Amino acid sequence: MVSYLFNEALELIKKSIKGSKLNKEEFKKIFNAMLQNKLPNVALAAFVLRQEYIPFSPEETADLTLAMVEVGKTVDFGPNTVDKHSIGGVPGNKVSLLIVPIIASTGLKIPKTSSRSITTIGTADTMEVLAPVALRLEEVVEVVNKTNGCIVWGGALDIAPVDDILIRKVERVLSIDPISQMVASILSKKLAMGTRYLVLDIPEGRGTKAETMDQAIKLSKIFTEISYRLGIRLEAAITYGDQPVGHAVGPALEAKEALTTLEGNIVSTSLVEKATGLAGILLEMTGKASPGRGQEIAKNILSSGKALKKMKEIIEAQGGDPKIKSDDIPVGQYKADIESPADGYVVSIDNKAIMAIVRAAGAPDDKGAGLIVHKKGGSYVRKGESLITIYSNSESRLERAIAVARTSEPIVVEGMIRKIIHPSMSIHGFGRIVRLEF
Repeated sequence: MVSYLFNEALELIKKSIKGSKLNKEEFKKIFNAMLQNKLPNVALAAFVLRQEYIPFSPEETADLTLAMVEVGKTVDFGPNTVDKHSIGGVPGNKVSLLIVPIIASTGLKIPKTSSRSITTIGTADTMEVLAPVALRLEEVVEVVNKTNGCIVWGGALDIAPVDDILIRKVERVLSIDPISQMVASILSKKLAMGTRYLVLDIPEGRGTKAETMDQAIKLSKIFTEISYRLGIRLEAAITYGDQPVGHAVGPALEAKEALTTLEGNIVSTSLVEKATGLAGILLEMTGKASPGRGQEIAKNILSSGKALKKMKEIIEAQGGDPKIKSDDIPVGQYKADIESPADGYVVSIDNKAIMAIVRAAGAPDDKGAGLIVHKKGGSYVRKGESLITIYSNSESRLERAIAVARTSEPIVVEGMIRKIIHPSMSIHGFGRIVRLEF
């Protein structure tokens, strides 16, 4: 039986490599062999690499998604089940900690399953500062039925389990993320949790998965078509991705910023605008708000304290302390400032450099590690003024993070005059030196 399962799955992978289409039942045979640990890593890599170089059709991607769902556990919270998902790439994107309580306070169900740190700090890493996130599926059902929402780590639920295997054994190792597999990865988990309405956050900008508007639009169309085939109503929101959302990056710092906002102290307009904008789309999709009024209603729920009250209920239901306040959250005991080298304006922020600094400081394993961005795009700064403050619970890690910050230039400051070209300046061009003549 073992030999037959292995051979059949291997032949199907070979069939796929040659460019032939697989159907749902054939995908399930591959996945069942995978779940029983019958396939070597090279076979798993071949399966993913095929998608990287010969993308699946929309029909095949829909079958792939359904197969991923059907080999794992599923749950159904009813017709008013919604969710929000970001394809990632932007540091500080802790908007789910605002969106979930806003939406749950309206009576809609929002069982938010999240990842741990991959390219940025995962929502699960941030929520874990406030409450346990490694809940079993039965516990998640209990939390959602009690509070209408949750923010948990998806890896403990056994939903679409083959996705976690492929990410761990292939995608992270080879640093690849084929579009068809990414779409199936996201939508299979939503389908397994009974999601009927989904707002997809697609950050567009340097260093993200959609670096141009054309790429973002193309990606949104792919997600919309596959979602339609699966019975999920999806609306994609292309969002600004050239710099972090809010000011904090790192589990404890992000949790602190989110909770501070829920408490009514607005420390970042970008965080509030993005969170309420995405929440507003869900409210309009489900009829909880009339067209054009979703964000306004979401902001009212946030400012009224209803979202904070709901968040405390969710924290308690997940096993955390509902009395926790933003001031109670500890951050790294050691810190250092990176100062501006000159007077001028912040002209760019390098998201990848920001994450490199945060990881060097010890995040996400060190919950208190991370950084605060004091000056964002367009801000005027003076020489010696702090651009970022780095936090860590390790002096040696802090020193490494400082070294990364000083060599990677995470924030670029320039004056109004960016470069002076003198008449005698030599210009290198076409393999020879050309001198300007006047």
